[in-house]
Amino acid sequence: MLVLSRKLGEKIYIGDNICITVVDIDRGKIRLGIEAPRDVPIYRQELLPLNHPRPDAAHPAAPAPTAAAS
Repeated sequence: MLVLSRKLGEKIYIGDNICITVVDIDRGKIRLGIEAPRDVPIYRQELLPLNHPRPDAAHPAAPAPTAAAS
C-alpha cells in the first residue's frame, strides 16, 4: 500500500486519467473529489458489489502444510 500525505487542495494522479483531490478537511473527516472516466467504477468499501472480493480478502493467507500420519 502506498501512503501519501496531502494538504487541502492538493491532488494525486493515478495513471493519465484519474485525479483525486482533497476538497475538505473538517474535524477528522476528509472529503475527496475523484475525476475519472465514466467507464471506471468507483465504490466505497462498504458498497462493493458482492461478486467482487474485498481487496484484503483477495489473497487470504495459505494454511500451513500438515504432515501426513504414517
